[in-house]
Amino acid sequence: MKTFQSLNNTIYKITHWETWDWRIKYIPIVPVWAWNCIRAGSFWFFTPSNPKLAFGGFEGETKMSIYKHLPPGSFPKSIGITAEMPFSELEKSIAADFSYPFVVKPEVGRMGFLFRIIKTPAELRSYHEMMPVDYLLQELVTYPLEVSVFYYRFPNAKTGTITGFIRKEFLEVKGDGKSTLEELMTDYSRIRFRLDEMRTKHAENLQLVLKKDEIFCLSHALNLSRGCKLVSLEHEKDERLIKVFDEISSYSDTLFYGRYDIKCSSIEELKEGKNFSILEYNGCGGEPHHVYGNGNTLFQACKILAGHWNILYQISRYNHSKGIDYWSFKRGWNAMSACRKHFALLKKIDAVFSAS
Repeated sequence: MKTFQSLNNTIYKITHWETWDWRIKYIPIVPVWAWNCIRAGSFWFFTPSNPKLAFGGFEGETKMSIYKHLPPGSFPKSIGITAEMPFSELEKSIAADFSYPFVVKPEVGRMGFLFRIIKTPAELRSYHEMMPVDYLLQELVTYPLEVSVFYYRFPNAKTGTITGFIRKEFLEVKGDGKSTLEELMTDYSRIRFRLDEMRTKHAENLQLVLKKDEIFCLSHALNLSRGCKLVSLEHEKDERLIKVFDEISSYSDTLFYGRYDIKCSSIEELKEGKNFSILEYNGCGGEPHHVYGNGNTLFQACKILAGHWNILYQISRYNHSKGIDYWSFKRGWNAMSACRKHFALLKKIDAVFSAS
């Protein structure tokens, strides 16, 4: 049975390019990236793209530093917590402004690693004592929808372009009144490659029998890498939506290329510029997630990605012509190396730290 399941998983993975490791998916368009480096005369051709973000927002930028470039009130109330802070001091620092539940996540994060919803002081203490790096404590945004908007604007233009608009759905299972959580997870194709991880995270609830139609959320992190489902909202793109993001992008005149991850009350109210909260802004390292939510073939996805890289080059070249320097090879290499070590540490801890 195990051999059959393993073979079945292998066939599924081969025939579904979306499940491949990102390094494999990007191989066909490496020449495009190389060409942009050559014509820019810099290995890090993208660094001037978002001038006020370190590394252009490619990797390593803290969330609090990004929030400084967003309009006040457009992002959740947040506070930075140092790993060395005594827990008693932490409790005092949040007592007046935060109430449970709230969100915690690394200040420099990736792929939803160590994103947790904290419901009690005991959970906060456990997270804080386990956390080896600085993190963000943030109010829990309860708007029902989470969407991603990929937006770019040329620095000499007043209006930008939205290339991608998608809705995110949680990784969750529905009870049938008789199966345990472990049985429901085992039968669910969306987590076929992540069963061990899910068993570790939900070890305390594996034998829980869900009531009929009861929903159990397996991951509160709405990241593609954490199992969330992406649904195309291509038909919802219009001039009103662009206007909202033109205004956000122009606030500090630095967010020219990247992806906004947002919670909102509805698509219509987002277009009206109200009842939304920007959870994350991913700069030039942000992936255009709409390559996954529109039924694209690998060839079509590569074409979209290559097109975005060319736009990234053009924005960077323009900003460079206005005096924004490319990073030196050594500076960029050191930044990338530090990020690799940091994310490897987060991934290792996330794999063994139980879900809240």
